[in-house]
Amino acid sequence: MKVKAKFNPSFKPVHECKKRYVVMKGSAGSGKSVDTAQNYIIRLMKDKGRNLVCVRKSDVTNRDSTFSELLGAINRLGVAMHWEVKQSPLQLKCRNGNTIIFRGMNDERQREKLKSITFTTGKLTDVWIEEATELMQDDVEIIDDRLRGELPKGLFYQIKMTFNPVSSSHWIKKVYFDREDEDVMTHHSTYLGNRFIDEGYHRRMERRREVDPDGYRVYGLGEWGELGGLVFSNFRVENISTNLDDYDSVAIGVDFGFNHATAMLTLGYKDGDVYVLNEIYEFEKDNSEIIDIARVKQIPKNILMYCDSAEPDRIKQWKKEGYRAKGVKKGAGSVNAQIDWLKQRKILIHPSCKNTISEINQWKYKKDPKTNEYIDEPVNIFDDAMAALRYGVQGWRNVGAISFDW
Repeated sequence: MKVKAKFNPSFKPVHECKKRYVVMKGSAGSGKSVDTAQNYIIRLMKDKGRNLVCVRKSDVTNRDSTFSELLGAINRLGVAMHWEVKQSPLQLKCRNGNTIIFRGMNDERQREKLKSITFTTGKLTDVWIEEATELMQDDVEIIDDRLRGELPKGLFYQIKMTFNPVSSSHWIKKVYFDREDEDVMTHHSTYLGNRFIDEGYHRRMERRREVDPDGYRVYGLGEWGELGGLVFSNFRVENISTNLDDYDSVAIGVDFGFNHATAMLTLGYKDGDVYVLNEIYEFEKDNSEIIDIARVKQIPKNILMYCDSAEPDRIKQWKKEGYRAKGVKKGAGSVNAQIDWLKQRKILIHPSCKNTISEINQWKYKKDPKTNEYIDEPVNIFDDAMAALRYGVQGWRNVGAISFDW
């Protein structure tokens, strides 16, 4: 069957490449993951005998990344009738017998599961490693060892890696970019070459270029960099419970926005640690639209909601809708006090909270332009979920240090 696909021309060389390793670094919003998912759906529908395994460091993060991207590609291409979708365990199976499965590399048990993969039809021919910088070189070698043996004519083995090039000292740069290898294709893409990106995203990236030039080079231009000075290192992404009854206490944190995101996080508190259970993260939506989304997502009205007090009218509207919304006053040193409190405990984030994960992985301190040293002040851009996180934990901090605008 013929499939009508839209793609960015910059990815055409990737589509045509048959080399064993295709290593795709790029900026946020470059479209590399969307294009990769679409290309795999087309490839597996066309070439019988191909099978794909999608790999993330943590298995549970596949559901809201590779699995969601592939499912989105199936729906956009209008080929859902040709695919069987299995939710537990995650699996996509084409009508021709080709299969897509999902694995992690977090521990020895997961690595052993990868070594024992078999398919009812054909062999493992393709591997997509999303956020490849999460993996160690040994992880990739375990995967690489699985691609071996004779293949039918026309088929080939290929590992495709997609990632933001966070660190110039990363092993991926040394192995694939710093030396010539006839089996390797490297590819670079940015949001500037993505014809499907909205104008609002372009404006947000321009603001980042002004405020955080180091971060812009990595996340805006997809260049190798060194994102030192991260605010939080005490977090991990984990398939935590989203049942509110499993926590000692729950709360909601809200940072209002329009051109920048409105971020709403539902948080749990248990044994001194903070859990991010779900998120609402929306651009260019007014208060009524966000309230409608909260209603659809069944955000509970009976728990305290801590909001930025700079928006009293919006807080008032949430109250009228029955939510327990309260303003958290800002003051000298309040941001650092909130950060210091959060640094003293673990922060566990559900994998569905993609924007929170993205922000916490790149939120960092500013540099003094004279000394080039980091100062005790966070960069105030791409930090909307981080603001919601800071507000949301106020009720669990020292009561004497909390100031509310009732």
